[in-house]
Amino acid sequence: MNLLILGLNHNTAPLSLREKVSFGPDEIGDTINLMRSFLSSPTQGGVQEIAILSTCNRTEIYCAAQDTKLASKSLQSFLSSQKNIRETELEEHLYKLVHEEAVQHAFRVASGLDSMVLGETQIVGQMKKAEKIARSVGSLGLYLNYLFQKTFAVAKEVRSTTEIGAHSISMAAAAVRVANRIFGDLSESNILYVGAGEMIELCAAHFGAQNPKKVTVANRTEARAEALATAIGGNPVRLSELSEIISDYDIVVSCTASSLPIIGLGMIQRAIKKRRFRPMFIVDLAVPRDVEQEISELDDVYVYTVDDLGKVVQSGIKERQASVHQAEALIQKRVMDFHNWIQARNAVPQIKVLQNRAEKLRSIELKRARRALLKGENIEDVLDILSKSLVNKLIHDSLVTLKNNQKLSDEDYSKMNNLLKDFYRYHGR
Repeated sequence: MNLLILGLNHNTAPLSLREKVSFGPDEIGDTINLMRSFLSSPTQGGVQEIAILSTCNRTEIYCAAQDTKLASKSLQSFLSSQKNIRETELEEHLYKLVHEEAVQHAFRVASGLDSMVLGETQIVGQMKKAEKIARSVGSLGLYLNYLFQKTFAVAKEVRSTTEIGAHSISMAAAAVRVANRIFGDLSESNILYVGAGEMIELCAAHFGAQNPKKVTVANRTEARAEALATAIGGNPVRLSELSEIISDYDIVVSCTASSLPIIGLGMIQRAIKKRRFRPMFIVDLAVPRDVEQEISELDDVYVYTVDDLGKVVQSGIKERQASVHQAEALIQKRVMDFHNWIQARNAVPQIKVLQNRAEKLRSIELKRARRALLKGENIEDVLDILSKSLVNKLIHDSLVTLKNNQKLSDEDYSKMNNLLKDFYRYHGR
């Protein structure tokens, strides 16, 4: 069994493709079960363990498979079919990582080294959710379970021993920074949050520090809208009221799990007219996007996606380079530890074969010795023959393997031949 990661992220694929490939939280479990039913056969790569990590910046499939080449092709075809994307379009943006490369990637992702916001901590929580979903549908086995547990431990070690998160600017902080550039002081601004998830909570905390004039939370589930609105001192509204109220807000921050845009071009065109063309700042943190792409072409409307904000958060990277080097070195050590574990696991079948062979030889020689004793042969002679015969048979395979080693020099080969001759002369063949 071998580890394989197939995926794409903000470094390899544009937002327009990432949103097509993304999986909503509610569809991951069913997708994993579907993958297992199609890909578990040896002809498809023998995929036995699967987990899916899908965020605004990446979609990655983690698996343990018998044949990683076949499994990679099968996963790519499955993804293409499920998401209705041409394989040729998908191929150029995908990365396929196996063995130690897969382990290193998982460690780097959890440590925030592969994030748009270097050193960010949100990704660990997202990986834990992915692990929890995979566990709930029974798709975690020995290899992925060990990989995820070690991944979380490495991420914790990186954050506690380096300053990888120092000087970092989150997406939420970047959104506030852009808003300040557009409006200056935000104390007279009205802010509308569309959605009530973790990302919206983070944005609410950052924008709340600017003391905005009015705050409203719109969400499909009223109870969640009320809970967040109460926590941040805002007003809850139903998502169905969005088109009626959106013109009242200078800043709109949206992040829902909708598979289709919920803020359309017509809605914003009407809102701008009502606002008498006063500027509007829309932050779309959702993947797939909540905001129709054409809205960004309107005058007086500033639309920022996760990729746009990613450019803002790049500042401060130079100050963190020393921490990055420390983190990379630590991760490399832990990858070697994982490699040693894999090697030990791979050796288990061979160890069992050796144990069975040794037990069989022991049984044969013991029966032979007992027959000799029943014939009245000297016990000391019988024991001597028994011990020599056992040693001879147990070490024979190892010595022959060494002798046939193609890396041996002529001198070493001659020495090995003499050693074998001496061995057999002493023990008897």
